[in-house]
Amino acid sequence: MNSSQSQDASNNLVAKTGLFAGMNVFMGAASMVMILAFVGFTIMDVEDSSAVFAAGKDFVTGTMDWFYVLVINLALFFVFWLLISRFGDVKLGKDDDTPDFSTFSWIAMLFSAGLGSGLIYWGVAEPMYHIQDNPYLTRAGIEPNSTDAATLAIQITDFHWGLHGWALYVLVGLCLAYFSYRKDLPLTLRTALYPVLKEKIYGPWGHVVDLLGLFGTIFGLATSLGLGVTPIAAGMENLGWISNTLTNQLILVAIITVLGTASAASGVGNGVRILSEMNVWASFGLLVLFLILGPTAFILGMTLTSAGEYLWNVIPMGFWIDRLPGRQWQSWWTIFYWGWWVAWCPFVGLFIARISKGRTIRQFCFCVLLIPTSVVVLWMGVFGSAATGVDIFYKAGVMEAVNADYARGIFQTVAGFGYGWLVVPMTGLITILLVSWFVTSSDSGILVMCTMLSMGDENPPVKFRIFWGITSGAVAAVLMLAGGLSALQTASIVAGLPIAVVLLLMGYGIIKALHEDFPVLDTEDKYPLEYLNR
Repeated sequence: MNSSQSQDASNNLVAKTGLFAGMNVFMGAASMVMILAFVGFTIMDVEDSSAVFAAGKDFVTGTMDWFYVLVINLALFFVFWLLISRFGDVKLGKDDDTPDFSTFSWIAMLFSAGLGSGLIYWGVAEPMYHIQDNPYLTRAGIEPNSTDAATLAIQITDFHWGLHGWALYVLVGLCLAYFSYRKDLPLTLRTALYPVLKEKIYGPWGHVVDLLGLFGTIFGLATSLGLGVTPIAAGMENLGWISNTLTNQLILVAIITVLGTASAASGVGNGVRILSEMNVWASFGLLVLFLILGPTAFILGMTLTSAGEYLWNVIPMGFWIDRLPGRQWQSWWTIFYWGWWVAWCPFVGLFIARISKGRTIRQFCFCVLLIPTSVVVLWMGVFGSAATGVDIFYKAGVMEAVNADYARGIFQTVAGFGYGWLVVPMTGLITILLVSWFVTSSDSGILVMCTMLSMGDENPPVKFRIFWGITSGAVAAVLMLAGGLSALQTASIVAGLPIAVVLLLMGYGIIKALHEDFPVLDTEDKYPLEYLNR
């Protein structure tokens, strides 16, 4: 099937006139049925649905943990191979295509979809949790709640947020960008399986793959938004603006939904790009404040040490599976993280592909894998060390705050710096950043959903962006009222299992396509010019 035939096959699935013009009507209807079915099942009996989802999660994290570990390590080694392979100079697009965005804007938007508010929320909470107990402490013979335990805790946090997770985003984003911009196939998840399925991507198998991606996107956004308003409300309560009640949390969900929908309606080049750049600069300012106001020498030493330990141990940590009976730490943390990264990679990968046209494979792999990981290592090191330092030296009570509520950790750290006059402005900055990062995650998710439903249209109709933006907010609000957010979050992890299988097929497909498109002739070590330009 040539590019023209592929485009025709894609266009035939999209309505040309009427209310649903510009959308794959079957996919739109199927996704709405899927949403209503899962939300209805969850809220009709939250306890029973939670038990069902929990049983599925226990199976995935307890029985299929080896599979997640295998897939995520294969993805990481695959990306490093691409980075140094002879295919590194191949463009994600035609040979004369140039990037749509500056490198800074591009990298800023990577963070808007792939990390965002998670860095702020977990930058203090996760290290302060791991410092108290984790299986690596026992293996290394380290005393809990010590400085050595803090170094290990930050190392574990780097591991959960670093190379392995971003390798998944690279794999999905690169596959989609290559086949969409070089082969003129639609920018949807099904496209990555073209070398395996060929024209069948336009049939039932393609619909199933896209629905899996839509499931992860809509419910991932809804659960993240619903659970993420807790630290926002906590920050506003600390400022004396509102009380942290369910009603006020629902109001915050509505506000973030409106802002995210408006940003998505304005497009990638306007709202998403501008907000992402603003967030990066403001977050950098917050990082500098933590470094200066906290015990600076302690923070720098701890950050450097934990970074070195992470780089030295990242491979053995990636392959370790805890088989000690009765110990569930790895299931609760590492495997849960891997499942969540897998569930989110269709959404984030497609968004990264959308903004990466014209980049080379080597540039894509280097920037998407190593730059975010470097920022993660720096961020977690500074925030985790600052929290540890004020707890050890100033008895700030950060650990107690985290144990009571993860959302309180970062605000307690700010209070522990001892500069009372800075507490209010820094709390305000953190709260605004939480809102802003959630908005950028929301708008990028909305654009991804609409792009898939419109069979790859990079500028889907505004009316659909508005509809799906409101829908994601409504799903979050309904589940918050019913108390079913955690259950659906668990269901998203379970849905990641078939996506993990799809990832393996993606890796095979891109290797097959690259070798077919750029064979090595017996007389040359590199591609002849005619292959690079075809």
